[in-house]
Amino acid sequence: MMAPILLVDDDITFSRIIESFLKRKGYAIEVFHNVKEAKAALGHHSYALLLLDYRLPDGTGIDIILDAKEKGLNIPSVIMTSFNDVRTAVKALQSGAFDYITKPVNQDELLMVIEQAITKNDIDNVAAKQPSALPQFVEGDSAESTKVHHQIRLIAPTDMSVIIQGESGTGKEYVARLIHSLSNRNKKPFVAVDCGTLSNELAASELFGHLKGAFTGALNNKTGKFEEANGGTLFLDEIGNLKYEVQVKLLRAIQERVLTPLGSNKEVKFDVRLIVATNEDLNQAVAKGNFREDLYHRVNEFKVNVPPLRKRGNDLLLFVQHFIHESNSLLHKNVKQLSPEIIDIFRKYDWPGNIRELKNIVKRLVLLASGDTAQKEDLPEEMFLHLETHSGSVAAAPTGNLKIIQEQTERELIEKTLKEVRYNKSKAAKILNIDRSTLYAKMDKYDLNN
Repeated sequence: MMAPILLVDDDITFSRIIESFLKRKGYAIEVFHNVKEAKAALGHHSYALLLLDYRLPDGTGIDIILDAKEKGLNIPSVIMTSFNDVRTAVKALQSGAFDYITKPVNQDELLMVIEQAITKNDIDNVAAKQPSALPQFVEGDSAESTKVHHQIRLIAPTDMSVIIQGESGTGKEYVARLIHSLSNRNKKPFVAVDCGTLSNELAASELFGHLKGAFTGALNNKTGKFEEANGGTLFLDEIGNLKYEVQVKLLRAIQERVLTPLGSNKEVKFDVRLIVATNEDLNQAVAKGNFREDLYHRVNEFKVNVPPLRKRGNDLLLFVQHFIHESNSLLHKNVKQLSPEIIDIFRKYDWPGNIRELKNIVKRLVLLASGDTAQKEDLPEEMFLHLETHSGSVAAAPTGNLKIIQEQTERELIEKTLKEVRYNKSKAAKILNIDRSTLYAKMDKYDLNN
């Protein structure tokens, strides 16, 4: 029987509604109402998933995620938040959450996210023991994307260590997996470690392993990630979060190609290709004394800068189509497109959560769409509030002469699209989903001929 779901929310009425719904769907549920109770439960029971409210009386759901990590538990988690700020969700994802969902909770959406999280965790546990396959993703055709993928193909066949730098959600792990898949090590393991969730005490054990009895709670021997990745690629995500003491041990291991598990006096040789990722500038971290300069130079044999989504031009629409197709397959839907209003909002939005956020929003739109076109009304509320805050009510309800507003919006969209494709009319017409003759007529109408 599947392990139960741990639900933590201080709203007792809401908790009972969710508990009843999930029980009807065949899940066992254990409910707690604060961080302290949840942490105690993690020490005594096994769970298939953590379903956590963000704000709790004695902390946040992120505190519970980090506690699970410190206990060495590999449990997928989903954060529920009432806050209309996507940066709260981004913070949760950075802490290791699988996904987030906003309140009021759509029960179908919640069920979908839970099933995906549990299924992905099962697949990842199997995949970690097998050679990785070539990642399936959209390359993009913007100048920024072309540069990144050129660098990937250039560096992949070598054994050089790589720093992948970019904002959260830009696809740094995807880049690392692609480098591995295109390398001569692709038949060997790809092992990923999220350094951002490792405590100082846990990090050395996670990376280098330990022997039974090496410290309190070490009940069994543990193989470290360096040994697991032997012959393949070790990916250290958010390496800048490692404490100084762990950085010292990491530098020695990289330099000498040997490691010593905690509690052991025997050195173990290994052969891995090291790829690291960061969402900060490690040069600045070195200057501030937060990151060892010698370690920085050791891992920085080559650097790939992954651009944020807002700087990738028309790649946005390529990603949208890819995620529509992916979501249709996953949800057994037949959505063909997003409405022009959504595309207009997407172009104005600055995507603080980058590609990960776009994927989640498109998946939500596909789920909620009643026909073959997703509508503006199904966008998450926090997206509109973000636009109003940062763009002077761009997404607020229109007032005044409707025809004038529609024409102004149409003109702005056509002009923006033409500029992004450098006035390639065929490409612009395709993006706007109109024929070329219609595009020419509208360009004349709005005096957009360059």
